[in-house]
Amino acid sequence: MITITFPDGAQKEFKEGITSLEVAESISEGLARNVMAASVNGEVWDITRPIPGDAQIKLHTFRDPEGKATFWHSSAHLMAEAIEALFPGTKFGIGPPIDNGFYYDIDTGDKVLSSDDFKEIENKMQELARQKNNYIRQEVSKADAIEYFTEKGDEYKLELLEDLEDGSITLYEQGGFTDLCRGPHIPNTGAIRAIKVLSLAGAYWRGDESRKQLTRVYGITFPKQKELTAYLEMLEEAKKRDHRKLGAELGLFMFSERVGSGLPIWLPKGTAVRTRLEEFMKHEQLKRGYTPVITPHIGKKELYVTSGHYEKYGKDSFRPIHTPKEGEEFLLKPMNCPHHCEIFDHRPRSYKELPIRIAEFGTVYRYEQSGELHGLTRVRGFTQDDAHIFCTTDQLKDEFLDVVDLTMHVLQKLGFEDFTAQISLRDPENKEKYIGTDENWDRAEQAIIEATREAGLETVTELGEAAFYGPKLDFMVKDALGRSWQLGTIQVDYNLPDRFELEYIGADNKPHRPVMIHRAPFGSMERFIGVLIEHCAGKFPLWLTPEQYAVLPVSDQYLSYAEEVKQSLSMHDIRGYIDDRTESVGRKIRDTELKKVPYMLIVGEQESTEKSVSVRKQGEGDIGTMTIDDFTGYFKNLL
Repeated sequence: MITITFPDGAQKEFKEGITSLEVAESISEGLARNVMAASVNGEVWDITRPIPGDAQIKLHTFRDPEGKATFWHSSAHLMAEAIEALFPGTKFGIGPPIDNGFYYDIDTGDKVLSSDDFKEIENKMQELARQKNNYIRQEVSKADAIEYFTEKGDEYKLELLEDLEDGSITLYEQGGFTDLCRGPHIPNTGAIRAIKVLSLAGAYWRGDESRKQLTRVYGITFPKQKELTAYLEMLEEAKKRDHRKLGAELGLFMFSERVGSGLPIWLPKGTAVRTRLEEFMKHEQLKRGYTPVITPHIGKKELYVTSGHYEKYGKDSFRPIHTPKEGEEFLLKPMNCPHHCEIFDHRPRSYKELPIRIAEFGTVYRYEQSGELHGLTRVRGFTQDDAHIFCTTDQLKDEFLDVVDLTMHVLQKLGFEDFTAQISLRDPENKEKYIGTDENWDRAEQAIIEATREAGLETVTELGEAAFYGPKLDFMVKDALGRSWQLGTIQVDYNLPDRFELEYIGADNKPHRPVMIHRAPFGSMERFIGVLIEHCAGKFPLWLTPEQYAVLPVSDQYLSYAEEVKQSLSMHDIRGYIDDRTESVGRKIRDTELKKVPYMLIVGEQESTEKSVSVRKQGEGDIGTMTIDDFTGYFKNLL
C-alpha cells in the first residue's frame, strides 16, 4: 500500500500503482469526469500514469492553469494528427500550450496553408476527437526515437532529440499520430468537444532568423461548446479594443518603417496621455522620497559585462557601437540598473543616507525578433518607470512593502482592480541561468515571501520566472476581458551590489554591502499604455484623457462664444478643443463620439445668450444645460 497526501493535508492509503484518475474516482464520479491532470510531488503527470510510491497529489480540472495547459497540449497533438492526415508528409516542429489555446509549428512543404483550410482542419479534428483515442505514453531509448523519426523523415524532431539525454525520452501516441513529447496529456481525445483553428503566422525554426520559416497554426479548444462561444465573443470584443487599431483611430501613436520596426512614435495626444502618467508617478515618487536622475541611452560594453547583462542579454541586444578608438565598444542600454549602481558608487556613502531611492524614466533597448513585435506591448525600445532602492538588510522589508503599496495605488488609480501577485523564484534545477550565491538567493527569496505575507497579498509562486540577478514579485493584472497581463514588478537583489562592489560605511565604521530593490510599477510605459487602451476600450479615465471635452457650435456665428467657453475652462485646467468645421451639429456629435471625447458642449443662440452649454456625455447622450461655472464644478467633482 502507498500513502497519498492531498493538498489539505488529508492522507489515504491506496494500492501501489494506482493512477490519479482512480484516486479521483474514489472521491467522486463528477471529479473523475472533469480531472485533466495531476501534480504528483510537484510535477504535472498524466492522470493515467501509475503512482509507484507515497506521494503528494493535487488534481487539476479545466479551471486550473495546469488542467488547461494539459488539455490544450493534447489538443495541439490532435491538430497535428488532423493536419498530417489531410496533408501527408507534413513535418512538425513544436506544439506547446499557450495562455489561450495552443499552436503547432509545421512544415507543409509545397502546400501553402491559408484560412480557407481552417474548416477542413476543424472537421478532421472533430472526427478524430469522436474516436476517443487514448493518449499513450511510451518511454523509449534515444536510438529508437532517432530510428523512428529518421524513418518518418522529420528532421525537426531529430534536431530536438540531439539535446535530450537517453533515459529521459518519451513519445506519445494517439490514433495514427506519434510525437516526441514530455507530456502530460489528458486520457483520450473524447474530452475535446469544441474546436476552433484561429490563425496562421510565420515562425523561424527555433527562433533563429537564419533558419527556415515554418507555419505556426494557432487553435483553441474547450470541453463544452458554450465555453468556445463565449471565448469567440470575447475575441470579437478584443478586436474592437485592439490598442493598435484604437491607437491609430485616436491619434495616439504610430510606427514608421523608415524609423524602424518596434520603435513607437508618440503623437501629440498619445504624448499627452504618457506625460500625465509620468507626472502622476513622479508626484507619487517625490512624496515617498525618491530622487530623480537621468542617465545616457548607451554605456560601455564593460558596464554590462560587470552587471551580467551582457552575458544574459547579449544575444538579444543591438550590436555593439564601435567608436574610432580601437577596441572601444558601447551598447544601447538593455537595463537602467547598472547606471544607477554607478550613481550610488560615485562617492562614499554612509548608513545615515540609506535608504537611497533613485528614480528615472529611462529608455532601454532590446532586439526583439520581427515576428514577436506587437504594437506597444512588444517593442524594441521602451521606457521603464524605473527606480532602484539601496538599503540595509534591516530596511529591506519596509522598503519592499512601501513599493507594494505604491504599485497597488497605481493599479487602482488606473482601474485595474483584479490582480494577483506572483512570486517569481529561480529554478532550483537550472541554477546556471542565474548569477550570485545560493546564500544571496535564499535571503532575497525569503525577504519577498515574508513581505507579501505581511502585506496580506494573494500570491502564487512560479519557479524559474525570476530575473537572472534576483527573485521578484510580478503583478499579474486582469483586464476588462479577463485577460492576464504582467505589469508592475518588484525585485530584490543582493547580486548586483556584489558585482559592482557597492559599499556604505555602517554605524560600526566598517564597510557593508547594501541590498538593492528594482521596481517599476508601470513596467514599461509602452506596454502599460497598450494594455490600458484595451482595458478601457480607448475611454481613458477622465483625469488622463487628452481631450476632455469638445465645444460644438451649431454654426459659425457662435465660434466666438465657443472660444469664450474654451478659455473659461482652460483657466481651470480642463482640456478640450472647438470643432469649427462647417458640418451639421449631428455630424459633429457622431464624429466626437467616435473620438471617445468624454463631454460635448453644444452652443447655439440660447447658450450664447444665457452663458451656458448644452452637455452631452459620450455614450450616454444629453445630460442637460448648465452654466459654464456649473459645468466646471460638475466636472471637477468627477476628477
